[in-house]
Amino acid sequence: MDTVAPPWLWVFFVAAVAVALFTDFVVLRRQGAHAVGMKEALNWSLVWVGAALAFNALFWFALNQDHGGAVANERAMEFLTGYLIEKSLAVDNIFVFLMIFTYFAVPPAYQKRVLMIGIVGAIVLRTAMILAGAWLIQHFHWLLYVFGAFLVLTGIKMWWAAGKEVDLEANPALKLLRRVLPVSRSFDGERFFTVENGRRIATPLLLVIALVGITDVIFAVDSIPAIFAITTDPFIVLTSNVFAILGLRAMYFLLAAVATKFHLLSHGLAVVLVFIGTKMMLIDVVKIPVGVSLAVVVAILAVTMWLSVRTAPKIAAPAAARDA
Repeated sequence: MDTVAPPWLWVFFVAAVAVALFTDFVVLRRQGAHAVGMKEALNWSLVWVGAALAFNALFWFALNQDHGGAVANERAMEFLTGYLIEKSLAVDNIFVFLMIFTYFAVPPAYQKRVLMIGIVGAIVLRTAMILAGAWLIQHFHWLLYVFGAFLVLTGIKMWWAAGKEVDLEANPALKLLRRVLPVSRSFDGERFFTVENGRRIATPLLLVIALVGITDVIFAVDSIPAIFAITTDPFIVLTSNVFAILGLRAMYFLLAAVATKFHLLSHGLAVVLVFIGTKMMLIDVVKIPVGVSLAVVVAILAVTMWLSVRTAPKIAAPAAARDA
C-alpha cells in the first residue's frame, strides 16, 4: 500500500502505542478500581491530545526531510483533520457508553477498566479494517462513492435519531448474550466471572464489555470511511484513528460530567458526516482542500456546542436554596 511515511516512522508509531498502552495499564493497576474525577480526566485528555500533536510534528519533520515542506504541510494537515474528525465522531460512542453504564448501573470505579479493554479491542479491530479498506480503495476506486453515499445516509439517520432514547432491552446483541450466557444479578468487583450456587457464570461486567465492543464495531463502520474522504494514505488514516482512540477513556469521563450541556452535539456530528460523505462523492469533480475541510468541521462543531450551551435546559435549584 502506498504511503509517504518512512519505514522507521511505522516502527516508532507501533512502539509508541505499545508504550502508551503499557503505561496506562500499569497506572490502572497501581491505582486500582476508583472513580475518575474531572481533574484526572482533564489531565489525561491533555496528555493524549499533546501526544497526538507531538506525533504529528514528528511526522511533519520526517516528511519535510524526505519530500519537502509542501508535502509535509499537506500531510500534517490531513493528519490533524482526520484526528479531529475521529475525535469528534468518538463523542457519539461516549454517549452510547454512558447509556450502557447507566443501564447496567456500573459503579464508576469499574468503568475505567471496561474502557481500557475496549480501547485495546478497538485498536486491533480498526487496524484490520483500515488496512483492508486502504487496499480495497487502491484497487477499486469506485468504493469511495459507495462510502460517501453511506456516510450521507448515516448522517441523515443520525440527525433523526438524535435526542431519542435508545431502548437497550430491545437490543438484539444484548438479547443474544443473555440467551447464551448465564449472568449473575450483581457485580463481583472487576471480575468478569463469578461462582454462584457452585456454578461459574458471567457477571454483568462481561455483558458491558461485550456491548462496548459491539458498539465500537458499529461506529467504526461510520468513522473509518469518513477519514478516507480526507486521505487514502493508510499511515495517516491509521495513526490519526489510533491516537483519537487512545484518548477515548479520558474523554469519556470528561464529557460524562457535562453530557447534558452538549445535547445538540449529535446533530452537529450528523452534519459533519453529511459534509464528509458529500466531499467523498465529489472527489473526482471538486477538490475541496484539506484546510477548508478542517475549517468546516471545526465551525460545525463550534456552532453546535455554542447552541447547546445557549439552549441547555436550566437545572432547578434545590428547594432549600430557593427558600434561603
